[in-house]
Amino acid sequence: MRKEPVKVKEKEASARGANFDEVVLGYSEEEALQEASRCLQCKNPACISGCPVGINIKKFIYEVTKKDYKSAYFTIREKNDFPSICGRVCPAEYQCRKACVLTKKGEPFASEQAINIHFLERFVGDYGVKNNLEIPVEKDAKFANFKVAVVGSGPAGLCCAGELARRGIKVVIFESLHKSGGVLRYGIPPFRLPRDILDYEIDYLKKLGVEIVPNTIVGKAITLEELFADGYSCVFLGLGAGVPAFLGVEGENFCNIYSVNEFLTRVNLMSAYKFPEFHTPVNVGKNIVVIGGGNTAMDAARAALRLQKMQGIPVNTTIIYRRTEIEMPARRLEIEHAREEGIKFEFLVQPTGFSGDEKGFVKKIRALRCRLGEPDASGRRRPVPIEGSEFEMDCDLAVIAIGLSANQVLTSATPQLKTDKYFDVVVDPNNMETSMKRVFAGGDIVGGEGTVIEAMGMAKTASNAIVVRISE
Repeated sequence: MRKEPVKVKEKEASARGANFDEVVLGYSEEEALQEASRCLQCKNPACISGCPVGINIKKFIYEVTKKDYKSAYFTIREKNDFPSICGRVCPAEYQCRKACVLTKKGEPFASEQAINIHFLERFVGDYGVKNNLEIPVEKDAKFANFKVAVVGSGPAGLCCAGELARRGIKVVIFESLHKSGGVLRYGIPPFRLPRDILDYEIDYLKKLGVEIVPNTIVGKAITLEELFADGYSCVFLGLGAGVPAFLGVEGENFCNIYSVNEFLTRVNLMSAYKFPEFHTPVNVGKNIVVIGGGNTAMDAARAALRLQKMQGIPVNTTIIYRRTEIEMPARRLEIEHAREEGIKFEFLVQPTGFSGDEKGFVKKIRALRCRLGEPDASGRRRPVPIEGSEFEMDCDLAVIAIGLSANQVLTSATPQLKTDKYFDVVVDPNNMETSMKRVFAGGDIVGGEGTVIEAMGMAKTASNAIVVRISE
């Protein structure tokens, strides 16, 4: 008889809305052992092919069943530098869990019966954190006089820095913001990724000798040519995708209409949710509308709802999305949490404009109902507006979360860096080297928005290529 999946413990929805504490509590040892025992230990484990960095999932789960958590931790760390982070934020239902044999072929996302690989990874990662496990460092004396510059301290930059530092290469990370972590810090709220977990991983890199230089915009404060002149052997670009997309509709410039970047940066990085302890105000409306269907839209809506509760405002936060729930790219878990917490959803709705008051503040959002037509370039069915279906919604705060694109500060200052029509940096996929020799890139600046683990996969490829380059 097949064992049922072990549901992970979570904070009750009624207890989680008025603070930014972590929602998912993770497995206990007993629960992890029970879930790990469900793994079939397939002869040809498809789940490994579903992982962007190729973690030996079969092996680490087997080690969990034997209570050999230390070995399980080292098995994961052979491929993934940040298991505690990825176990919390990876969209496993679209990756490893979807490839699990317990998910039927053709399903859009993982079956409920699929092994909860991400929760097991989190359990093992947290075991490593609690026990201060450190993977063996293979510093090679021949690399002692080489140094590499990493631009950006998001998942790609941190991963590349760690890989190189363990080889004995001196690494300096240049971060444009005042705190490191990139999208892990400014984009993902603490209720999904606690800051102590993120800080632990960054502090570990510092112990390896990685230096982090904040408040430095490469392309403005210093150029790539100047980095090479300063003695850096190679440069890795982990710039991320930091430019928000907008709707391009009437009234989009009214006050209290935020890009998701600004809203989440204010809340997460600058701790607006702790105002006035932290001097970062953020307007909180009575009728909040978040536009979009990805994880950032879920994060923004769930953060906005918490701000409403913390300020004693009756909760009225709505996500509008122009397709159906099935097409939403957000994690199923985040959609479920949003709904549990009281967020409303309006599907098949396309915004057409905003209306405001005489002071320039948004008051309403105008929209059309849609139906799904033929698939577009993304493979999803295209939303087609229904003529005569116009309607309005009250809206005194809107967050636009419809996508991000490449920041061109560095690339515009470095014309020898080849970019594509989306202004993403073009690389050789075999080694992640750009059109500039000894300049490599990875993460969202290459090919647009992706997942944390995908960014790390590119960073690993680049770090191996950098080692080859400086060994020549």
